[in-house]
Amino acid sequence: MTSTAPIEQRRVVTKADEFGRVAVILGGLSSEREVSLNTGAAVLKALQAKGVNAHAWDPAEKTMAQFASAGFDRVWIALHGPGGEDGALQGALQWFDIPYTGSGVMASALAMDKVRSKHLFRACGIPTPDYAVVRTHADASVAAEQLGFPLIIKPSRQGSSFGMSKIFERAELNAAVDLAFQYDTTALLESCIAGDEFTVAVLQGRALPSIRIVTPRVFYDYRAKYESDRTEYICRGTSNDAEEQSYAELAVAAFNELGCTGWGRVDFMAGADGQPLVLEVNTVPGMTSHSLVPMAAKKDGIEFDELCWRILETSFRIKQAVETTGVAAHVS
Repeated sequence: MTSTAPIEQRRVVTKADEFGRVAVILGGLSSEREVSLNTGAAVLKALQAKGVNAHAWDPAEKTMAQFASAGFDRVWIALHGPGGEDGALQGALQWFDIPYTGSGVMASALAMDKVRSKHLFRACGIPTPDYAVVRTHADASVAAEQLGFPLIIKPSRQGSSFGMSKIFERAELNAAVDLAFQYDTTALLESCIAGDEFTVAVLQGRALPSIRIVTPRVFYDYRAKYESDRTEYICRGTSNDAEEQSYAELAVAAFNELGCTGWGRVDFMAGADGQPLVLEVNTVPGMTSHSLVPMAAKKDGIEFDELCWRILETSFRIKQAVETTGVAAHVS
């Protein structure tokens, strides 16, 4: 595994007018539109409460051509899923020379693509569950024989658990593949790890306290994330300082390996030996009432309004961080 040292540091902003006129881009047309609208509304309220000149912008209602001439100085990206989290929006904003929060084009695209990010984790020695790439039902059948049941299948480029299934036996395989293919032409078939689920947020180069997720559902799906009041969150999620440090270091390593910057969240399962296995990196996590990054930040002493401010600070790039990651610069 490569170095876990943070590759960026905080660019502190003390006055709201330093941000200029800010667009909170939210909504969009992906399957995660409702979650994005909730995230964006919460972020907008928080920024305005801190005195930031912030305004909502929904690309489903107004074009990006209109946005280019709307006079914004920077963007808080609250757009989840394809179009907002996969590098497309980031690329457009770079052409417009408008700074934005979070990761750049390459890192956003890699993190959104579960197959390619898994390839990179495996190549770099970052522990991750065994997996196979599925493009046909035949691929899934062969992979299921190799990996064994139970399995998890998920579309390669989706979020919020859309199209995701837990497969306990072969009779369930075809229907699960069909569901995944409704969202993408490629799916990731992954060994199902029977252990605790953890997540670790990364903010401005460092890990926030871990969260252990306990759900009565088959897995931590859309309903468990956004609708259920029975899902339990334990923060800090680990049992001792050494375990917490292990998760923190691995979260930063996975985040850095994809070239991510600013903020995000790294999801884990604990293996049979208790060691953390990286599932994926989220570059635009949810910021709703059920969301995990605000929960971890609060445990670290950062209230929601301050968290939204700190994330907006990530739209300012320190030159060293851009050069180190190799991600195209969006510097202000």
